[in-house]
Amino acid sequence: MDQMTARLYLCTDARKDRGDFADFVNAAFAGGVDIIQLRDKHIDAAEELDYLEILHSVAERHARLWAVNDRADIAGLAGAPVFHVGQTDLPTASARKLLGASALIGLSTHTTEQVNAALAVEALDYFCVGPVWATPTKPGRAAVGTHLLSYAAARSTAAAHPRPWFAIGGIDLGTIDQVVEAGATRVVVVRAITDADDPTDAAQRLLASLPPLG
Repeated sequence: MDQMTARLYLCTDARKDRGDFADFVNAAFAGGVDIIQLRDKHIDAAEELDYLEILHSVAERHARLWAVNDRADIAGLAGAPVFHVGQTDLPTASARKLLGASALIGLSTHTTEQVNAALAVEALDYFCVGPVWATPTKPGRAAVGTHLLSYAAARSTAAAHPRPWFAIGGIDLGTIDQVVEAGATRVVVVRAITDADDPTDAAQRLLASLPPLG
């Protein structure tokens, strides 16, 4: 699996309250999730490395990708194939120096200016646009609406070197058609799969709602 063909990207916490992290990520990958990012502010670095070892093992079985958020040191130690940063985190060029050429690096964007900048940064492999709708996973972050997705779609198509981008924020089976209509072909989800009774089925249904690439 290479990131250029990824369409369904899942962010999840370590699920410490449920104690089912390995089973959950296995079920999500089985449903067609292409990338799983561990994003949990309530675990320490040592715990994160332990959970990433589990994620790495399951992802390898499914020939899928896995990601680390924010911490380039942890991404490097864990050997993560994908690393994601926000606008106020480590600059992408610095992350590239730390992680080398093989890592895929992504960036969150929230404005037209940030989308333009993301399309121009050589060190970047993909970017996310959102949050499309307000979401409790990003409290205080204003929703950008679907118009920014349409902007990103148009700008990426016109770019000399287009790169993959994902819509993110409040996307589930009830809203995914709207982001597709706005021009998104890839999405990042959280609760649409993490809160599902059947993560495999939820992933399959989300994936079926996305258009094929190319």
